[in-house]
Amino acid sequence: MFDTFDTQDYKFWDEAEEKAFVAYEMYESGQMSSALKQLGEAIEMNPTNSAWHFNAGLTLDTLERFEEAIDAYEHALNLKGDDPEILNCLAVDYTRIGQYDLAISTFEYIQQLDPTFEPCYCNRIITYAEMDQHEKAEHMFYLAQQINPDCPICFYNIGNSLFSQQRYKRAIWCWQRTAQLEPTHPQINYRIAQAYWASGNSQLAKAHFLEELRTNPGDIDAILDFGMLLLEYGDTDGAKEKFSRILELDPDFAAALFYLGEIAFSRDNHTKAAKLFNQALTRNARLPGPRYRLAQLALAAGDTDQASRLLREECDLGADDTEVLLSMGSMFLRLGEFDYATNCFLRVVDQDRSNADAFHCLGMALVKRGELEGALQFFEHAVNVGSQDVDILADTASLYFKAGQLTRAAETITTARALSGDDKEIMRLARRIQFAIMTRNFKLHLVHSRLLLNLKLLLAKYKCRLLYLFKSRR
Repeated sequence: MFDTFDTQDYKFWDEAEEKAFVAYEMYESGQMSSALKQLGEAIEMNPTNSAWHFNAGLTLDTLERFEEAIDAYEHALNLKGDDPEILNCLAVDYTRIGQYDLAISTFEYIQQLDPTFEPCYCNRIITYAEMDQHEKAEHMFYLAQQINPDCPICFYNIGNSLFSQQRYKRAIWCWQRTAQLEPTHPQINYRIAQAYWASGNSQLAKAHFLEELRTNPGDIDAILDFGMLLLEYGDTDGAKEKFSRILELDPDFAAALFYLGEIAFSRDNHTKAAKLFNQALTRNARLPGPRYRLAQLALAAGDTDQASRLLREECDLGADDTEVLLSMGSMFLRLGEFDYATNCFLRVVDQDRSNADAFHCLGMALVKRGELEGALQFFEHAVNVGSQDVDILADTASLYFKAGQLTRAAETITTARALSGDDKEIMRLARRIQFAIMTRNFKLHLVHSRLLLNLKLLLAKYKCRLLYLFKSRR
């Protein structure tokens, strides 16, 4: 009987090992969900194997199920004890879910266990970069370099830190170094293309996008950014081809539908644009952009209720593009939605304190409310931050005029006229201001003349009295 039990036990463990081996083969061939299922069955049969928990964590990471991966790594650690590699994966996932303090403390613990374990410095670069502590990120890079000066991931990670600081030239150099050390590094040409794009070098950006897509033609993120680059530089046909390619790979990809709608909108094909924008919303109800464009179309068609509803929904999504926010705020002003308009303009100011248009628009919102004194302060600030915008200068002059500050009104409208040439509205305002100044001066002249006349009469009166006194004493 004992021998029978022992034979069954071995068969049980062999079956668990077989499932774990099959899971490994599935993982290597990219069948992540199936691999995870096999690992789960193996772990259920033998929950004390730390390596299987670790492999489950790696598989969950690939599926971007990071919180579940953390649980798997913690199970592995409970079984195996302090293992730098498992701890490193755990710290990386803490970074991915935004638990930066836990990530840093875990990396520091690995450093105490094994100061020569290079990944605990290498991966800490990203943690510090995401915390905007870029000096510490650079310090980690140099510590890692002392252990392994040819680590491609170190150069990649510090490149991300430099890119977020808008130090594009250095970021490109670091990513090119990664490409030299590891030509198959995922998305490396894509990242170099992004840096060239951000630095304004569209030709080299295009070259690296093409290089990325030659090695990975199905990378939707790279195709999307490439399409947006082409759209930015006016190649709408090229951009359209890229967005259409994305829909071939993923028919439900909402952003591609939106940008195809943008192309139709730019070509004044508003019926097609509206259809594409609505399709994008059907695929992703939280996608920023479609409601904004549909609101523009509704407002142009005179449907103010629909425009207002769509703009409110877009505003609630948390739009952050300054041009879009300024446009939305202006539409809210037209619709009489002053609170929403002010909210949009304040969001712009929060991003850019020197944005003259935002302060001008805030002033316009206060004008609509009848708060002229506050509006004038915003207009003055718009001018003071260096704006030479004719509309801002003209509106400021007009408000000075309404406030009775005619000298400032004249100075401001003179500047506006010098910039605007023969703009009829500005010339009309300038004439009104000049007429008001002339009227004021004439009134002052009249007042001054009357005072002189009264003084002369008074002096004549006293002269008569003095003459009378002198004569009466003789």
